[in-house]
Amino acid sequence: MTYGYARCSTNERKQDITRQMRDLKEMGAEEIYMEYESGTKHDRPELGKLMRHIKTGDALVVTEISRITRSTKQLCEIMDFAVKNEIKLVIGAFVVDCTGGMDAMTEGMVKIMGVFSEMERNMTVERIKSGIENARSKGTRLGRPLLDVNDLPKKCRQYFGMYKDGTINKAEYARLCEVSRPTIYKYIALLTDG
Repeated sequence: MTYGYARCSTNERKQDITRQMRDLKEMGAEEIYMEYESGTKHDRPELGKLMRHIKTGDALVVTEISRITRSTKQLCEIMDFAVKNEIKLVIGAFVVDCTGGMDAMTEGMVKIMGVFSEMERNMTVERIKSGIENARSKGTRLGRPLLDVNDLPKKCRQYFGMYKDGTINKAEYARLCEVSRPTIYKYIALLTDG
């Protein structure tokens, strides 16, 4: 059996995982596990399920090393698992057949790929932190823009009286305004203070 694993760091509204899914199918994946989790997170539910289902002689296919992990330590654990269970790893165009063990050159190549993947992620984090610090030093306010009562959706102002006099509760108020409960709490605080 050939298993595919696809991963993006953020949710489906911010990142599209369909390219990975398509590529995995083209690489022969018969069953694909996918999730939106950080590659540095060790305990990922779908990866865990995959590792429990895969067995001797199976193949694990990923489009690139960074999709399976951004941690060199975890990559070494996955490699040990693949060797112990005689699993074939396919990382893009790089095929690592662990059914007879792993030679030193192949092991080194995979580890180097992992180091570069982890380094790439760490450099991205450093650039983001630097950018945030730079913006703050210039007095830029970060985060969502501050809300004003006039910025609230018309429906929220319209139904506020019903909420205030107890005709509807917070859940009903949120549903009528077509917003989440945490958002309605912010709106209520704004309307109460304003």
